[in-house]
Amino acid sequence: MSQIAIHDVQISYPSRSGGDDFVAVENVDLEVAEGEFVTIVGPSGCGKSTLLLAVDGLVTPSGGEISVGGRAVDGPGQDRAMVFQEFGLLPWRTVLGNVQFGMELAHEDHKAARERARELIALVGLIGFEDHHPHELSGGMRQRVGIARALAVRPDVLLMDEPFGALDAQTREIMAGELLKIWEIERKTVLFVTHGIDEAVYLADRVIVMSKGPGRIIADMTIDLPRPRTSEVRGSPEYIRYRERVSSLLFTETADERRVGELSA
Repeated sequence: MSQIAIHDVQISYPSRSGGDDFVAVENVDLEVAEGEFVTIVGPSGCGKSTLLLAVDGLVTPSGGEISVGGRAVDGPGQDRAMVFQEFGLLPWRTVLGNVQFGMELAHEDHKAARERARELIALVGLIGFEDHHPHELSGGMRQRVGIARALAVRPDVLLMDEPFGALDAQTREIMAGELLKIWEIERKTVLFVTHGIDEAVYLADRVIVMSKGPGRIIADMTIDLPRPRTSEVRGSPEYIRYRERVSSLLFTETADERRVGELSA
């Protein structure tokens, strides 16, 4: 059974001017297996973040259905956790306090929550920074706290919306490698939205390519590269071929009005 199942989903919003509804996502079918790392890439405004929000239960589809773990999504749940591009940390809380926050909301035992938080702080490489506040951390460190906070509530599914988008190129590449190390240990099911072609290919078991709006899936590409991934894989002929294929699909999609069926053939 798929961990995430998206069937014939459409997401639309009423027009403010009284005209036709604005369709953000249309006729999307996608299944993600347990423990799989899937990235979604597409042009700006294609609805990829909207689709992620729908999986999290923060947006209600106007058609179709989404299920996680065999249960229909009808709102947010503890089986899912979201990591956004904006760090969203509580500035008055320390690193330890931020990581503990979700567990506190769930009324977990304080001692157990603190122990779990410390384990995750170690996992994301922030030992020694437990008592620091967000303004004392670099952007990459703050995003590590965000990842630890998401993992703290023990979700089955980790949803990531451009989590490294606000970081500089070097830090972004480092964080991608760190995320894979964490994923190798935790083995969560990950759905990861990005604009970066390199990032999409480097991280994923599969890359989903979406069309310009209304967003549809135009390619579902298995990335057959060895794991664990290292930076050396970026220079391999196989990696370059995957990257070029994704780039070609996106370039064609944004350059003209070619039919989706021709692109996915």
